[in-house]
Parts: sequence; structure tokens; C-alpha cells
Amino acid sequence: MKNSWFLILLALCMGCNSPEDKTNAATTNNYDDLVKLFKEWRTFETPPILDGAPDYTAATFNTRRSEFKKLQNRLKTIDTTNWSIEKQVDWRLVLAEMNGYLFNDSILKPWERDPAYYKSLWMAQSDVPAHEGPAHHATTELWTYSFPLTSEEEDRLLNDLRVIPALNKQAQSNLTGNARDLWVAGIRDIENQSKNLKGMLDLPGFAESSELIQSVNEAISSTNTLVDWLKEEAKTKDGPSGIGKDNYSWYLQQVHLVPLSWEDEVLLLKRELARAWASLKLEEHRNRDLPKLVAADTPEAYQELAEASAASLMQFLEEQDIVTVKDYFEPALREHLGAFVPESTRNFFWITAHHDPRPLYSHFYHWFELARMENEPNNSVIRRGPLLYNIFDSRNEGMATAVEEMFMQAGLYDDNPRVREIVYIMIAQRAARGLGSLYAHANEMTMEEAGGIHSEYTPRGWMKTEKELLLFEQHLYLRQPGYGTSYITGKYLLENAMADYARITENKGQEFRLQDFLDSMNAIGNIPVSLGHWELTGVNPLAEIQ
Repeated sequence: MKNSWFLILLALCMGCNSPEDKTNAATTNNYDDLVKLFKEWRTFETPPILDGAPDYTAATFNTRRSEFKKLQNRLKTIDTTNWSIEKQVDWRLVLAEMNGYLFNDSILKPWERDPAYYKSLWMAQSDVPAHEGPAHHATTELWTYSFPLTSEEEDRLLNDLRVIPALNKQAQSNLTGNARDLWVAGIRDIENQSKNLKGMLDLPGFAESSELIQSVNEAISSTNTLVDWLKEEAKTKDGPSGIGKDNYSWYLQQVHLVPLSWEDEVLLLKRELARAWASLKLEEHRNRDLPKLVAADTPEAYQELAEASAASLMQFLEEQDIVTVKDYFEPALREHLGAFVPESTRNFFWITAHHDPRPLYSHFYHWFELARMENEPNNSVIRRGPLLYNIFDSRNEGMATAVEEMFMQAGLYDDNPRVREIVYIMIAQRAARGLGSLYAHANEMTMEEAGGIHSEYTPRGWMKTEKELLLFEQHLYLRQPGYGTSYITGKYLLENAMADYARITENKGQEFRLQDFLDSMNAIGNIPVSLGHWELTGVNPLAEIQ
């Protein structure tokens, strides 16, 4: 895109790549000033209100740029000399978020290019600290409510729902972009919102509240009006949706703090895709005389399999000293064991789970991490809650993907080696879908063509059975640069951190303990793996891009 080098030059002019850079302005060396700035920054990041909804109009972004620049300049005046690595990491997190805001304002512009940005109703909790992909600031999180509602909760829901008509109306003025794939795929999200709103009318207690019924019906009407407008406008959309290689690399390095470029990620994902396929075939050869895995074919069979698998995983983590198992781990996992899905409607992940859920449950390390945020909040206010702009993706998706193979290599499937095959199938699927997303962002493929890689290069045809997941994933990755690759990239970065940690431990004449490594990464919090690596080892993977 034409603005790519503008962003890179702007970052260099800001001196944003080195916490130690000084400006002519008065500086401070006080960490408390960083915390104060962080709180003011987060307040600023939430847009003002226009007619009852967050204001994403171009005029408002224009008027707020001077205030944003003041916040940037204040961050530059904070001198981190002689700070601990932990505090320097916090400085870098604030910088990354500000870079994310700058990138959104200059390049990504989801409020202009991405109709799905105006999705307001969310039915389920994300398995990472915040919504996957860009989301507006006043969403209705239906999963946070229990029905029938108390009077206080009814008031909260009414306030949530009142945002929807105002925001839908604003969307028709704000959405001026020409990103065809984003536009067409986004219509589906808004259509689904209308269906989910209609479903709310059947929730317990709704029939007794005329105010709730009226509010939901107004939200449905405005959502349908937006859908009709989007469909009509779609006829004129013919532009690319990817952000381009240079923009992608800048965003990856300066916002998500992944020390790689677009080209690096292509090479890495190709390598992981080949490794996964080759390893799968070697596993199949080794296991050729063993009985094949048989998928659960009844609700009772799946329930029995799920219970046994959850118990097996928790016992393994505890008895094999993999990670310190907290009291909240097992309840967090058991809320997400899933249920039987008929074979004809299983998507990729539930196909794997009906054969053996342990690989998927290993990925559900996610829920341990969310429970940790609730039960053991990080000491740093800067990293206590979700980082903005999905900056957590390399950490949360990378860790969840990495432990699938780590647990396997540490012996989780010694009781049934056939399950190892599932792990490599899952790695191949994630590498294939990430590779497709890279080509889509480079505008070398459409979203549909990227989905072709995703589907064709997943073993056993397991991405061809249910198309909804394929559409959801490729759409998300086009909306959120770097997310589609974060599973494999984060895994790679975590393995690098583990290697440095092990090397340093060994050089000190000490014994490497997997439990110590994972516990330390957990304590550092849901921050990019590169920063966790730096804090844990003193080796800074970002040094070469600073």
C-alpha cells in the first residue's frame, strides 16, 4: 500500500525503537510516570460518544491526532536507563499499543474498510484475553448475562442494546473503503447478528419485559437495514483487502513485537507445513501395526472419551512435573470439554476431538491462562488486562499451539501412540491456514484462494468437511494481520525462548526443569513471547529490529 514506507519512516522519526533514546524535552526516570501515562493512554484510546455509540467518524479521528501525539511525546520523555528488564518490558508494551493505534488510524482503518467491525452482539467468550480481531468499544457480551435477568442486569443489557441502532447508522457513513473480500465476508457477520438477536427473544424472562423486546426489535431492524445497505454497496467494491508486505512486516515487528518479516514467516510456515506432513507419515508408518483411532459415534461414547481425556491430561501435568497445576485449572478445562457432534457437521477441531480430545484439550491451555488472569492478576497494571489490538496473539495462541507438541514429546500419548498423528495434523492445518493468510495480505491471493491452501494442505481432508470454520478463520486472519500466523510463529518463538533458557541454565551448572520454564512464562503474563523471552533470559529477540 502507498502508506507503508510512511509508517516506517514515521517510526524512525519518533525514535520509537529504543527505550533509551532521549529527546530535547524534559525527561523522567520514574516508573510511576509510565503507569500514569498508561492509564491516560487507555482512557484516550476509548473514543468519545456520538448519538449513544462510539464515534469512529473521520472528523473525530482528525481532531484527536494532536492529543495522541502528546501522549506519544510523553512516552518518549520517559528514560528507562537503569530500569529492570521487567519495567523496560512494560515501557515497550505501551509503545506497542500506541503503534497499534497509529497503524489502525493510518492503514488498517477497520471502521472504514471492515463491515465486521460493526458486529455488536457476541454470544460466547473468546478463549484468548480479548476478541480475536478488531472489535468496537461498546459490544454486547451476551455470555456475561444469566437469564432471567435481575433488574440491575436488565438495565445493563438495555444500555448495551441501545448502542446497536446508533452504531449501525454510523456505519453507513463511516464505511467508505474498497476492500472487496473484507466487505463481502463481513456481511455474513452482520446477518448472523440479526439471527442471534431474534434468538434472544426466546431467552428466559424476555417475554415479561416489553422494554427488552422493543430494544431487541429495534436492534434487529437496524441490523437488517445495515445488511441491505452493505449488499447494495458490495456491488461497487473491487479493491484488495490485504495490507501489503511492507505494512505487514512493520505491523508484525512494531505492534505485535514479532521479530520477523512477511518473508520470514512464509519461510517458517512452509517449513512447519512440510515438517508436519513428513512427521505424520513417519508416525503412521511407525504405528502401522496398531489399531487405528475410532471416532466416538454416540453422545455417550463422546462423554466417556472426554472425561477420560480430561483426567488423563490433568494427571499427566501434575505427575510428570510439566507445570504447576493450580486449583482453578481443572474447572476451567471442564467447562469446555464439548459434546457429541454428528459426523456430518463436525468441523476440523471436533473431528480431532472425537478421535481423542487430548490434543485439543492441550490447546485449551488458553482457559488456564484466562483463569490465571482472574485468580492471580499480574502485579503490573500494564500487563494485568488484555493488551489492545490482539498484541497477545504470539503469546496466547503460540503457547497453546506449542504445548500440544511439548506435551506429546514429554509423553502424554505413551498410552496410545496413534494420538501423536493428530498433533501433526493440527500443526499442518495451522501452518496451511497461516500460509494462506500471508498470501492474502500480500494481495497475491484472494481470501477464497487463501482458503484453498488452508483446505488442500490439511491432511486427511479434515478441512473439507465443514466450510463454516474455513470461512471464519480466513476472514479473521484478513481482518487481523499476524493472527493467522501467530500459532506457528508464537510456537517457534516460545521454543527459542525455551532453548535460551535451557542453555543459560545448563551453563550455570543447573538442571533444566520444564515446570520452572512454563511457570516462569506464566508468571510473566500474556505479553508477546519476545518480551517474555527477554525478561526470562536477558536475551532480547527484538534487539535486531530496534
